[in-house]
Amino acid sequence: PLPRSRAGGGGAPAGLFLGTEPELGRAASGRRERRPSSPGFREAPRSGIAKRPWLTDGGGAGGAGGRRPRRPRSRSRSAVKYGRFDPEDRRSRHCPYLDTINKSVLDFDFEKLCSISLSHINVYACLVCGKYFQGRGLKSHAYIHSVQFSHHVFLNLHTLKFYCLPDNYEIIDSSLEDITYVLKPTFAKQHISNLDRQAKLSRAYDGTTYLPGIVGLNNIKANDYANAVLQALSNVPPLRNYFLEEENYKHIRRPPGDIMFLLVQRFGELMRKLWNPRNFKAHVSPHEMLQAVVLCSKKNFQITKQAIVTEVFQGSMRIFTKKLPHPDLPAEEKEQLLQNDEYQEKMVESTFMYLTLDLPTAPLYKDEKEQLIIPQVPLFNILAKFNGIMEKEYKTYKENFLKRFQLTKLPPYLIFCIKRFTKNNFFVEKNPTIVNFPITNVDLREYLCEEVQAVHKNTVYDLIANIVHDGKPTEGAYRIHVLHHIWKRRDGQDESPQQGT
Repeated sequence: PLPRSRAGGGGAPAGLFLGTEPELGRAASGRRERRPSSPGFREAPRSGIAKRPWLTDGGGAGGAGGRRPRRPRSRSRSAVKYGRFDPEDRRSRHCPYLDTINKSVLDFDFEKLCSISLSHINVYACLVCGKYFQGRGLKSHAYIHSVQFSHHVFLNLHTLKFYCLPDNYEIIDSSLEDITYVLKPTFAKQHISNLDRQAKLSRAYDGTTYLPGIVGLNNIKANDYANAVLQALSNVPPLRNYFLEEENYKHIRRPPGDIMFLLVQRFGELMRKLWNPRNFKAHVSPHEMLQAVVLCSKKNFQITKQAIVTEVFQGSMRIFTKKLPHPDLPAEEKEQLLQNDEYQEKMVESTFMYLTLDLPTAPLYKDEKEQLIIPQVPLFNILAKFNGIMEKEYKTYKENFLKRFQLTKLPPYLIFCIKRFTKNNFFVEKNPTIVNFPITNVDLREYLCEEVQAVHKNTVYDLIANIVHDGKPTEGAYRIHVLHHIWKRRDGQDESPQQGT
């Protein structure tokens, strides 16, 4: 509302606060518009805006009526921000194109690259068709796509803000929060602490049900070996809990040019997607994680080529090594050599990430039914390698060694790698020996050295994951059994309950 002069009495306007140019006060005929005269009003000068009535001389100490005109109320900030006075904000909160969003085609598991320029800078996702485009300005790929195909709603994959193109205004709507949560899930500390106690199924946007943490991983081509390892690692609570909170590693400083931190980032993103209770689909693609593995391993591990799953883990352990004389030497010369320091037993102490268990040699002969005999061996028999007593001979091109292994400390989570594959110059051979092992209460105290046994408290382990290889050495596939209240079997995206035996 415009202020009215109290002295005039006729209700005439006290002044219009519009432009600074004389043209704004001209009539359509080109002549200067006459303004109504009233106490407290002065005509606007040619070079400036109209003076405000409370600053004129006409009112004096209160105007002709002895009272000073009241200053008009200023529009509140809230009215300007949320009211009819800000058409840009009104568009942002009432975008007419939100009903064109197609959540069924959205997939944020792939590398954030423009589908045309292959650039990873300033990438937007079209929420109508799911494709990635670069830029938002005029003549950018996202702008051209919006004009050509009438796709108007876009999401910035880095800032998590929504925009309408080609009008180029930000969309503010709380109904889009589920999309940003799928792109970047977050977990509160209380939620993380309750993950192992929850067995509630979640329903994806496509209608399928799934158990968070036991989500299928897409097999792109020949990456089932990596999927099995990632599924197993995602069910190790300390490792999982650490990566579910990005703040735990987000601010770690790395030297310039270090690419290994990319592996940490991608693994954390994959962990949060696997445990996301609000996924749009009941499966996740490990594409970005595998791309980081290919880059950081310098292409030793490929997406399109099978690998032996045990080679993914790297580490070392405590080893006792004794060099042996050449077997063709005379006995007297052997005894003399054994007195030298070179042939004395040496100990190297180091940490390890997994324990490799050797299988007995598979039989070459068939049984009476003309079938190959598949031997069986208990787990504790092949664990005897680490009791610190058993020695095993290892041969190299020039020398022979005797080695024995001794455990001095057991980690909270232990990985056994059963060595089934052996390579030679011609082919890869697979040992089919069956290993019988208990699912719970595997006590490894007797494999620790005596001085450590009294100090080490926790030595009993329960099985939480088991990776199995089916088929021929070069053509087979990996699957995994995971314990989450009940045993589940994962073959890529397929899931089925399993009876523990």
